Amino acid sequence: MNRRYFGTDGVRGPYGGPVINESFAARLGLAVARWLGLPGRVLIGRDTRFSGPALEAAVARGLAAGGLTPVSLGVIPTPAVARAVVNEQAVLGVVITASHNPASDNGIKFFGSDGVKLTDAAESQIEALLGAGDVADGAALPPVASSSAVDGYIAAARALLPTGSLSGWKIVLDTANGATAGTSPVVLRSLGAEVAGIGDAPDGRNINDGVGSEHPEKLAARVLSTGARLGIAHDGDGDRCVLCDERGQVLDGDEILTILATHALREGSLVKRTLVATVQSNLGVDAAVSALGGRVLRTSVGDRYVIERMLAEGAALGGESSGHVICADVSRTGDGLVAALRVIAVMRATGLPLSELRTALKKFPQLTAALKVREKKPLESLPGLSATIHALESELGGQGRLLVRWSGTEAKLRLLVEGPTDVVVRAGLARLEAAARAELQVV
Repeated sequence: MNRRYFGTDGVRGPYGGPVINESFAARLGLAVARWLGLPGRVLIGRDTRFSGPALEAAVARGLAAGGLTPVSLGVIPTPAVARAVVNEQAVLGVVITASHNPASDNGIKFFGSDGVKLTDAAESQIEALLGAGDVADGAALPPVASSSAVDGYIAAARALLPTGSLSGWKIVLDTANGATAGTSPVVLRSLGAEVAGIGDAPDGRNINDGVGSEHPEKLAARVLSTGARLGIAHDGDGDRCVLCDERGQVLDGDEILTILATHALREGSLVKRTLVATVQSNLGVDAAVSALGGRVLRTSVGDRYVIERMLAEGAALGGESSGHVICADVSRTGDGLVAALRVIAVMRATGLPLSELRTALKKFPQLTAALKVREKKPLESLPGLSATIHALESELGGQGRLLVRWSGTEAKLRLLVEGPTDVVVRAGLARLEAAARAELQVV
């Protein structure tokens, strides 16, 4: 289903560009109101980007023009907005964020009244209602209604572990100068942890700037220098989690999912004995889960596709290698804090350090690349790349796989090769890159 503006996680782009600007944001708000077709309260949250307040006010203006009542939650993690929509019985949730992207970008994503991101079909219907004209100026967005959404989120996260259970734990926490700077450290300290902070001084322009889940180098160095038990890193809006063990080694989403799934299988608590992952996840995840009698179901890239499959299958655990981890008994979207607390719970239950728990996943050799291009062309229109893909798939057989796809949020071609040896994988990725560069304008 082709969509012009929506990608894998809402609408996203450079602030002040043809899409992410106040005029478009207002028109999008009006289109969403028309699509919804009923009155009610809409909760709006944002991350710490300098462009957030202006875009928030513009979306609210469009929503109000369509008969809805916008309510600002201020700076708040994305999963906290999803939770608040359900608990406060709002008709819709909106988050102004570009997640792990730099401060120069921003975006807009929506949650339905069930706390789940909108479907592809819904986004296509909204796009069809986008008018060309501007929305008339209206009243400014009301001030932050209350702190109840943030307070409720903090209380719910704190309840995932016993009171005082982290007493004596030293944890390094990187909040990416983003939306979790005021929530995750509060939760961890309230449970007794000594927290060393990184990326905890947002100024509107430093979100994700050399910190956060996309840049875990500082996290790893601080864990080693402080002797911490583990490190936790979020992205700008708090729906991702990357961990670092006590030896300074970084764990991605696949390792987190495998720790949680294999522990639950051993305990007999993995619902439907099922883990839902995307096509991006390493084949080693399947091997680890199946060895304990579980199964892994695959979806397209995007945590909203993961939750859709989880709901359809009745599964409770799923996520992405990027660090989106969904624990459906707590949240129906990725939640970096919940993921970290669930791994800590496994550490407490087993008495094992993170460096040992991570050995549950034996990764197949895998390499990835992302080529930034001037224009996204249909992959089927690139005969050289298509031929290379078919040749490599034939050579790998059942001992590996390829993934070639366009990013849903950026003008990037993402390549993945997985295979039996490092040599095979490196050679395969080099062939894919060469084929892509021959037919695309790579910048």
